Amino acid sequence: MQRNRKNAKTSEVKQMRLGLKIGTNDLEIKLRKIRSFLEDGHKVKIMAFFRGREMAHQELGYELLARITQSLSEIAVVDQKPQLAGKNLSIVVRSSNSNAKAKNPQGNSEAN
Repeated sequence: MQRNRKNAKTSEVKQMRLGLKIGTNDLEIKLRKIRSFLEDGHKVKIMAFFRGREMAHQELGYELLARITQSLSEIAVVDQKPQLAGKNLSIVVRSSNSNAKAKNPQGNSEAN
């Protein structure tokens, strides 16, 4: 039992906060950091926060998170659907299992 606990890798839930008015280059930098977290085996909680009157346009937050999940679709899957809590809209993504297969393409060629 202790061996299993000793060998088990603890995965943290990393957090990334974004404003609705984030620029494209800033978003690319955040996405690069999210990809590195996912490659390390962590889950990532992505939070879009609303300021002031931005709460009246919640659809912009959902569109931003949809854009993020679409750009991360090849390496990540959504673990938790978008959830609005106060002025924060958040989702949780985790690394997809197909990512490990993509790193080892030799396994597929040996079967041929």
